[in-house]
Amino acid sequence: MHARARIGARADRYGRTVLPVLEGEAPLALRRTRATGPAAQVTLVGAMSGPLGGDRLVVEADVGAGARLGVGSAAATIALPGQDGAAAHYDVRLTVASYAELRWLPEQLISVRGSELRVTTRADVEEGGCLVLREEQVLGRAGEDPGLLRSRLTVRVAGRPLLDQELTCGPGAPGGWDGPAVLGGHRAVGQLVLIHPRFAQEPPAATMLTDHAALTPLPGPGALITALSPNALHLRHTLDEALHRLT
Repeated sequence: MHARARIGARADRYGRTVLPVLEGEAPLALRRTRATGPAAQVTLVGAMSGPLGGDRLVVEADVGAGARLGVGSAAATIALPGQDGAAAHYDVRLTVASYAELRWLPEQLISVRGSELRVTTRADVEEGGCLVLREEQVLGRAGEDPGLLRSRLTVRVAGRPLLDQELTCGPGAPGGWDGPAVLGGHRAVGQLVLIHPRFAQEPPAATMLTDHAALTPLPGPGALITALSPNALHLRHTLDEALHRLT
């Protein structure tokens, strides 16, 4: 199955955010949900199970100058094996204009035993734009080994690379992925990327937030929080605490 979902957010003359583009193909359904203030809020609803092996899903969000958009999801995304053993692909493309704000806060991605998923997230932020981006990956359901998960996250600000990282976990991944230098036996891994103009002048200090969570300033107006946890609930608590601390 090949499917694409697109969100376009723009500021109107009253300073409110409108959504001239809000369209999705099954199994990607988009719903505008209640928001407070001038921002718009969109929830991504999975109308069917997936992604299954062989699927190619693309989600795009474009936030115009002065607009404010929050995007979440109704439930976790579960990577499932397909009948032919092919890999599934899930691509996220985010664009944030100057003086715009995007809060990309979906639920967890769960890698199920026997699945293979390649996730690519790319964010392009213009100078003066703001971004809060959260990714959470859970390796297997309760008591289950994970599938093969390849995840790449790329962030560019004003056309310049700010962050480019890749993580591969599960059967078939390079040796040592579960060792002390990478996951250390943990089954949930997450990261928060924050882009804000004030970080260019006042970068946050590098800090160990917990024994398995760290805050790292990025060159330019950004910060990265990386966390390992034994489960999804603990991971979310750690990232929420870190986000509250920074904002």
